[in-house]
Amino acid sequence: MFTNELKKGDKVRLGNGWDAIIWDNKKGDIRMAEVHGFFTEIGSVYSHDIIAKYTDSGLVPIEHTKSQLKLRDRIVEFG
Repeated sequence: MFTNELKKGDKVRLGNGWDAIIWDNKKGDIRMAEVHGFFTEIGSVYSHDIIAKYTDSGLVPIEHTKSQLKLRDRIVEFG
């Protein structure tokens, strides 16, 4: 499953271990989400930080587009 297939209301796991609920139906490098971490906040999340989607049968791994992976590499370069 690709991040562009995620819909509003889908529960996902982020790379840092926190969970989030997708708040938009957009596609691309940035998604709006309600993140459940130290606090519950709503804001933008990089698509490459989404690693799995919760389903009835468990966690389904997320694949990323070339564009999303390229953005991740650019962010890592900045340090």
